[in-house]
Amino acid sequence: MSACAAPAWTVDDVAAPIPAKPGTSRFTRIAEGIDVTPFLAELAAEPEMWLADTSRQRKVRCQRDTRNIFLRVAKKPLPPGARNANDVQVSRTTRTASKFPRALAFCERIADRHGGELGRATLVALEPHGWVRPHVDAGAYYRVRDRFHLVLTSPDGSPLTSGGETVLMREGELWVFDNKSEHEARNPSAEPRVHLIFDVLPPPGRGYYALPARG
Repeated sequence: MSACAAPAWTVDDVAAPIPAKPGTSRFTRIAEGIDVTPFLAELAAEPEMWLADTSRQRKVRCQRDTRNIFLRVAKKPLPPGARNANDVQVSRTTRTASKFPRALAFCERIADRHGGELGRATLVALEPHGWVRPHVDAGAYYRVRDRFHLVLTSPDGSPLTSGGETVLMREGELWVFDNKSEHEARNPSAEPRVHLIFDVLPPPGRGYYALPARG
């Protein structure tokens, strides 16, 4: 490696989480310069997986411009008292995840680095000039977890807005943000924008934007 080359990024470089304080940013950039080529290689080897499950873009109106590959999902059947998957705390790994071991391992390592537990994980492609409409991730599941985004491909950057604040996420960056506030995402480019999106249940009082459980 030449003297001027940047050192390789590792999960150990991720700082310990600092809980968000009222009035501060709704976004925290955790790392940049992450080598995403292993994850892109997994996607390139399994392009048909983008159409294996189209339920999210068909049933969730704000997500109709997306394509999704589910690595971890809510465990079913729903437990007593759960209105929908947003109230289900337990997640399971999908059979599809076996085709994306490096992507799933990355999510697990970030969860471990934060002393937390990995929840759901999804590879999400936002179509060219697509828009994830404004929405709130409501429910008992989302309330107590932090939402992470690793940007895999985004030629013109990924604008994401939460609570009226907008950031531009770049390829190779890992972010966590407040998904309990109304948020939306856009893809201004003529190519799909791909993120690895996952949730982490942090130890009590040690999350970024996670809230205490009700009751």
